[in-house]
Amino acid sequence: MFEQRKYIIQIVIVAVGVIYLLKLLWLQVIDDTFKNEAMQNSIQRIIVYPYRGVIFDRNGEMLVANTPVFDIMIVPKDVRIRDTAAFCEAFSLPVEEVRAKIKEAKKFSKVKPSVFIPTLSTEDWAKIQDKMVEYPGFYVQARSVRNYPYKCMANALGYIGEVSKERIELLGKDNYRSGDYIGISGIEEIYEKQLRGKRGVRYVMVDVKGAEKGRFKDGELDTLSVAGENLTSTVDVKLQAYGEKIMQGKTGSIVALDPSTGEILCLISAPTYDPNLLVGKNFSKNYTELYRNYNKPLYNRALQAMYPPGSTFKIIQSLIGIQDQLIDSNRTLPCNKGLINCHNHPPAHGMRGAIQHSCNPYFYMLYNYMLQRGISTNPYVDAAHGFDIWHHYVSSFNLGKKLGIDLPNEKSGRIPSHAFYDKVYGKNRWAFRTIFSLGIGQGEILVVPLQMANLAATIANKGYYYKPHIIKKIGNRNAVDTMYTKKHYTKIAPENFTTVTNGMFDVVNFGTAYRSRLTGIEYCGKTGTAQNPHGEDHSVFMAFAPRYNPKIAIAVYVENAGFGDKWAAPIASLMIEKYLTDTITRPEIEEKMINKNIIKYNEALASVLLKKEGLDSTAANVKMVLRNYFKEKMAKKRRH
Repeated sequence: MFEQRKYIIQIVIVAVGVIYLLKLLWLQVIDDTFKNEAMQNSIQRIIVYPYRGVIFDRNGEMLVANTPVFDIMIVPKDVRIRDTAAFCEAFSLPVEEVRAKIKEAKKFSKVKPSVFIPTLSTEDWAKIQDKMVEYPGFYVQARSVRNYPYKCMANALGYIGEVSKERIELLGKDNYRSGDYIGISGIEEIYEKQLRGKRGVRYVMVDVKGAEKGRFKDGELDTLSVAGENLTSTVDVKLQAYGEKIMQGKTGSIVALDPSTGEILCLISAPTYDPNLLVGKNFSKNYTELYRNYNKPLYNRALQAMYPPGSTFKIIQSLIGIQDQLIDSNRTLPCNKGLINCHNHPPAHGMRGAIQHSCNPYFYMLYNYMLQRGISTNPYVDAAHGFDIWHHYVSSFNLGKKLGIDLPNEKSGRIPSHAFYDKVYGKNRWAFRTIFSLGIGQGEILVVPLQMANLAATIANKGYYYKPHIIKKIGNRNAVDTMYTKKHYTKIAPENFTTVTNGMFDVVNFGTAYRSRLTGIEYCGKTGTAQNPHGEDHSVFMAFAPRYNPKIAIAVYVENAGFGDKWAAPIASLMIEKYLTDTITRPEIEEKMINKNIIKYNEALASVLLKKEGLDSTAANVKMVLRNYFKEKMAKKRRH
């Protein structure tokens, strides 16, 4: 009995020993869980960010480049700060900010890295590089940020910023992670996929203090980053920079394009800003200041601002009149100011003369012919039929619709419809007398400057246009989609453009814009003065040049500047001369256009008016006093 018990105990002891031996074999030889955990403590996974693709202008000038910067990353579970004061001094941060950043990092993840200090310059990184080894849980990660050699074209180029949590969820964590940057506006946003490149990964061995001790497995597990693709823009940066120089101190836009391709030559929104402001650690501060700026420099007026076309719209009215044979183009109509107000001008002979002198009564009567065609004996029904025909023609110029440029946030403008007026006035309750102001480009019509430049290109091409676009190459391959190479035709026959283009030639050489004519360059244009209920009228001009085989079509809007011939036309003529000849033959005009600061003038005027009224300088009060002042001024002009 005793012997039997002894053997049982021996068997149990041997069994337990075998179990322990098997467990040790499993833990030390077969199972690599602890090995992996140990390796994770000594191996660091570092993201290698690719260089974002750079952007060039049409002539190979670099518009957007890359500058190396350094992010200080934090892994909260590894953080050991023995002397907080010394840490704060080393990183030039107040104690409260350090605590807040660490708390935020823990909230994100205790074991995953996140950005502690973003976008340090090479100089700033050099100051703290030697001290990093003293602070476990912190390491550096290199990346690049944008820089802009020409300091122009800010709204068109756009900017990049840290991707939000919402965008990460939307786009997928495989594509973006916290701390990544993404294109937020302009070209950077639209061409994000091509520009961003592909991340790589680097595994390094580190000691207990976080100092690198070499590559893990000689880089066997590393993956290379892939740089983003470079883009070639259609823009001429010298023309762009010149236009921005002219528009300093003004509010408005200049858009120029090549009529033969639809390529954007310049896309200027004023006031603008130095795109380098939205780069690096001061991004948030600078963005807030720009966002709050009363003059809205972040607002891309070239694509988003909607204005009445004013007298430039008379060109479309003329084309419809000829196409539908509503008037003999040689017929002269009296400048009857009893119908509608008009400036004093010489007799306007025929349609060509009416365009040359921008005669309001002529186009008032022409629009009457368009709407009251005698289709019905009921004047309201008759006007509705005529209006639908007119709307059909106008829409073929792509007004009231987005053109589809490869940039975000383009507005469509507005061409009021039959349904629109039925809603406002009631069905069969409106006729020509209700909406006559449309005939001279006022009323409910609104266009964006891009559409106005495209209209100039359409006239230059005698009835067709290409969709405007701003990128022509991605890498070495042609980026132009077939939708940008297709001709879009209006409902106007090519032969019906001759009278109109002749009239536009006369505008520049003998008419409302004769002070903006150019020696040696024949070009065609049309002035406009867009009524503005909020202040002084807007100065408008559109043109194409040369007269034959045009190379540039342009539209200029200068807000609160008065007549089109005073500011918009001279600015357009300077841009045309600069692009076609790379010289300026009228330095006195150039100096006047550059030095005129309409923004400062209006600010000074508002200050005087506010003081007179005893009001404070809130944005609402500024708008109110300027609106009332210019409204009264315009009423006096009309009375005289």
